[in-house]
Amino acid sequence: MQLRRFAFLASAAALVAVAGAAPAPAVIGGSVSGYGPWAVRMLVDGKPECTGTAISREWIISADHCFAEAAEPIADSRIEFRVGNLDQRLGTVVKPVPGSRDNHTLADIMLIKVTPMDITPAKLPTGGPVRPGETVRQLGWGATCPGDENSCQSDVLKQVDAEVIDPDDPRCDGMTVSGGTDFCALTTAGVTAGGDSGGPVMSTVDRDTLVGVTSKSDRSSLAADGDVFGQLEWIKKTIEG
Repeated sequence: MQLRRFAFLASAAALVAVAGAAPAPAVIGGSVSGYGPWAVRMLVDGKPECTGTAISREWIISADHCFAEAAEPIADSRIEFRVGNLDQRLGTVVKPVPGSRDNHTLADIMLIKVTPMDITPAKLPTGGPVRPGETVRQLGWGATCPGDENSCQSDVLKQVDAEVIDPDDPRCDGMTVSGGTDFCALTTAGVTAGGDSGGPVMSTVDRDTLVGVTSKSDRSSLAADGDVFGQLEWIKKTIEG
């Protein structure tokens, strides 16, 4: 079996592809999204870093690894989010409520309380976890090119559809947290990349239902996502206080 290495998708992450294979421009792909009222762009020190999803007027869900730098937590004062527009340059700025972040130990997921947003939040899933064979939609403002991903962060929200594959599939090796409920998905028309971390993974049956949180990819055709349904009890307990 060919070994794969996977990279988290914060914008500063280096390109990591299938071991021994040269990256190709086509691995980013995807298409411009025309919908995503709940999508949120995360910036650190004013620079694009990750993506997130509003799940209420005061709570954003994103990837845990987006909030650390050199193994140290990033200060709330350095973080801001742009919300309410598919063009990240035009969104309204909101700030985290200091000391309000909460991460999950078995998934690459972070919850962040922010100042109230004038935004339509995504719905949490009610029908169970995603299943192999199901199609999901991954969205983000991340890199549109291989190589120096910081140099080609998208100004507009992009999307790519992916098929959830069986967690026992050998292609998923190294993609998920041991004992967690993450899932991996296979794409054919593009793949999430640096800057897409924490972004929404939506149902294609109900486009407003959040089923996952983007975590990492092989920059070729496989992506790993945190399963929202598997963390639903923790999410509700946190945001409902």
